[in-house]
Amino acid sequence: MCGNNMSVPLLAEAVTVSGTEKETAAVIFLHGLGDTGHGWADTMAGIRIPHVKYICPHAPRIPVTLNGKMTMPSWFDLKGLSPDAPEDEAGIKGAAESIKEIIDHEVKNGIPPNRILLGGFSQGGALSLYTALTCQHQLAGVVALSCWLPLYKSFPQAACNSGNRDIPILQCHGQIDPLIPVAYGDWTAKKLKEIVNPQKISFRIYPELVHCSCPEEMSDVKEFIEKQLPRI
Repeated sequence: MCGNNMSVPLLAEAVTVSGTEKETAAVIFLHGLGDTGHGWADTMAGIRIPHVKYICPHAPRIPVTLNGKMTMPSWFDLKGLSPDAPEDEAGIKGAAESIKEIIDHEVKNGIPPNRILLGGFSQGGALSLYTALTCQHQLAGVVALSCWLPLYKSFPQAACNSGNRDIPILQCHGQIDPLIPVAYGDWTAKKLKEIVNPQKISFRIYPELVHCSCPEEMSDVKEFIEKQLPRI
C-alpha cells in the first residue's frame, strides 16, 4: 500500500477504523449536518467486519442557510428539507467531487471500486447517494440512512456510468422522523427506482424511530455490508 493522505484534504483529518485482518474492502461513511466523523466511526467499530476499513471524514464548517447562516460542519448548504426546496447545486457537486477523491485514493492504494461502499446519515446519506450515482466507478453499494436524493431533477442524465443502474442501495428511515419525514424517504425510494434497477433497492422503515439510528437498523447495515463486501 502507498499514497499520501495529505493529498486528499478530507482524508487528512478523517477518522479511520482499521480492519483486524488484511483490508480488502472499504466503507466511506458520511455524517449528518452539524456532526463529525467521530460518532459514526464508533458506530462502524461496533459492526466491524475484519477485512473492511471504515473511513469517516469530517465535513467542512460553512454557513448553513437552514440554521440562520450559523457556521457548522456541513457537506453543502441546506436551504430547506422538502423536495421542492431550492438546492445548493454547486456545493453538492463540489462535495461529491471531494468524496470521489477519497474513492480514487483508495483505488490507487489497491482497493478496487467494486470493493468500496458509500454510506451516510441524513445530509451525509444524501451526499452518498448523489456521489455514487454520478461516480465514474461502479461501487459496491450505498447505505442511505434517513435521507433524500439531492438534485433529483438532474437524473437520470447525471448518472455518467450506465453500470450504476445496477448499484445495490439499502435505504433506511425512521417511521416517526420529525426532520425528514418517512414520506420523503418513500418518495426518494420511488425516485431511485426510476434511476436504478428497482430490484437493487431495499427500503426499510423502523417503527418508533426518530431522526437517528437504532440497533436493528445497524444490524441490517452490517448484513448489507457483509453481502456486498464478502471476504475474498
